[in-house]
Amino acid sequence: MAGRFQGSSVFITGASSGIGEALARAFALEGARLALAARRLERLESVRQELMPAAAEVLAVPCDVTSRPSLDAAVAQTAEAFGGIDVAVANAGFGVTGFFQDLSTADFRRQFETNVFGPMRLVRAVVPGMRERGHGVVVNVTSVEGRVAAPLSGAYCATKHALEALSESLAFEVGHFGVRVVIVEPGYIAPGMRNQVRHGEEGTPYAELRAQWSGADETLVGPAGRPAPELVGRAIADAIADPDTPLRVPVGADAEMVLSARAALDDAAVSACICEPPASTC
Repeated sequence: MAGRFQGSSVFITGASSGIGEALARAFALEGARLALAARRLERLESVRQELMPAAAEVLAVPCDVTSRPSLDAAVAQTAEAFGGIDVAVANAGFGVTGFFQDLSTADFRRQFETNVFGPMRLVRAVVPGMRERGHGVVVNVTSVEGRVAAPLSGAYCATKHALEALSESLAFEVGHFGVRVVIVEPGYIAPGMRNQVRHGEEGTPYAELRAQWSGADETLVGPAGRPAPELVGRAIADAIADPDTPLRVPVGADAEMVLSARAALDDAAVSACICEPPASTC
């Protein structure tokens, strides 16, 4: 029996590992034609070779989302090979952690170049073709931290909040052309992105907060630990296949819990939960 995506062409950034790789595998098993885009060409080729027996077609496309010419070339190569792009998934991203005042302007700019301007470049490259054909799906992978900010992650949270807003605005603009937008909000997923963690908070005014917040992610996901990226891959595939999927799709029990708690608590209660987690009743 044909899969749900038989004949569909799918372009995925950040496809060489983690969520992107898991998503590519999910699409391959359902007959999609895939363009795997990332900077790590050796790893991309390895993924392509693995998926070739299942997928209808698989391309390994070199792509740096921080470069408009690079991304445009990758999209053009894919569109020429497949006759267009039906689904575009902006998954590439990375995180820098550290206290707000310790992160440089360069740290923030690097985050925005990949996590915000990267998806913007992809949208500009693929939406005109989707609009002309009257169909298409754009998926932007944000995070639960795109809805609820956390300490030590100001730069990352800022990029994901920005991408949430841009995605919502885009949905209003392109929906009447037959183009859907889906915002996927994963919780704490393993193995996740290769965070560039900053240390050195000991002896600073923030040392106590660092100690209080240490291990918070593991506490949220519970004894079972972080779910595998396949959970997000399946959620994205299901969201694309179902035209009635809402704009935002939280993924993971921790994401759903955090968003539910944030909706029920005022700012003062949330601050108490974050600043004094051991004594919190949230």
